[in-house]
Amino acid sequence: MRKEIEQLRHEVRQVLEDNILSFWLNCMIDHESGGFYGRIDGCGHLHAHADKGAILNARILWAFSAAYRVLRKPEYLEVARRAKDYILEHFVDHEYGGVYWSLDYKGNPKDTKKQFYAIGFAIYGLSEYARVTGDEESLRMACNLFECIEQHAFDKQYNGYIEATTRDWQPIADMRLSDLDANYPKSQNTHLHIIEPYTNLLRALRAQSRPVPSAQSRPVPCDIVARLESSLRNLIAIFTDHILNPATHHLDLFFENDWTRGAGRLESYGHDIECSWLLHEAALVLGDKEILDKVEPIVQMVARASEKGLNADGSMVHEANLDTGYVDADRHWWVQAETVVGFLNIWQYFGDEHALQKALSCWQYIKDYLIDHEHGEWYWSRRPDGTVNHDDDKAGFWKCPYHNSRMCLEIIERQL
Repeated sequence: MRKEIEQLRHEVRQVLEDNILSFWLNCMIDHESGGFYGRIDGCGHLHAHADKGAILNARILWAFSAAYRVLRKPEYLEVARRAKDYILEHFVDHEYGGVYWSLDYKGNPKDTKKQFYAIGFAIYGLSEYARVTGDEESLRMACNLFECIEQHAFDKQYNGYIEATTRDWQPIADMRLSDLDANYPKSQNTHLHIIEPYTNLLRALRAQSRPVPSAQSRPVPCDIVARLESSLRNLIAIFTDHILNPATHHLDLFFENDWTRGAGRLESYGHDIECSWLLHEAALVLGDKEILDKVEPIVQMVARASEKGLNADGSMVHEANLDTGYVDADRHWWVQAETVVGFLNIWQYFGDEHALQKALSCWQYIKDYLIDHEHGEWYWSRRPDGTVNHDDDKAGFWKCPYHNSRMCLEIIERQL
């Protein structure tokens, strides 16, 4: 078994450096207009004038900051610094707070709505940069964005976090994260990607020995660690008490403000397995034994429920609508990456040898079918008939060096 794990580590490090990060270094830096290009399509064509998304740029910041923290290559720090500077200069709304959803290719605000999912990823990237560099500006901004979410997204009546507002924090009719989502005020996906950055911000703040001073704005409040811990406890409870479907052990996807489930019987196997390990990570970082004891059986149940989406070849399908019978059987890149981490997490902490085999089998599928060994990065997906999906982006608003680089870094870092 030790030999298999060392081989896995060797393979993912090679893919991380030579396939994923090298692609973004060589193909996505926008030397003319600043920052990073907004899109390379599924056929490999650069769209130099494509809009630039907040999620893409925040995920670039996280990926290269984390890669530098683990691998210490100066070129990774250089890209991370470029991403940090661009986000702070162009994406941050210095009038109302928060971050814009998108910019035009020259860096001017395009869609100025405040999507809390995107603000969460800005926290994730900035906190990782601060974690590895000690950069006070990044940590201070990450804390400011935490305050934005708590002030403008938190539902004081029913608990939880809403999806979106206008630029100046007013109600917005269309709260959808993307055209593929149902228009509900709360979602599992947004809560998942708020608990994730809050966990990382807590790591970064705990690593600081003193409050962060500022000549430009107030210092980070001394009580922010306690408030972050309180928010994490509450978010974990939201997942266990509201988002988790107690009958199926899947995570329901969309909700009304009062947590009435909406949009029908949907199952997202990729989000199930991703949530299983991110929820566990939050409880581990929080360090509250009572909460961890409550969460760990649920982590295992959710991971087992996700197995409904597994195929004989090791891959995981995306999602299913039980009301209509429709199954999105594409093998999406991000779903496979999260499948590997999720089942490795089950093996690491709970000794499930079958989970390890599921992780290794999915990694084999990734190597055989999803990695673009010729041009770099991973394809968006493989179709059910095995053909490559060239319709969706190679890099873009949603195709970022995040799920796959994080999978690699998790395997490199964990004490497996």
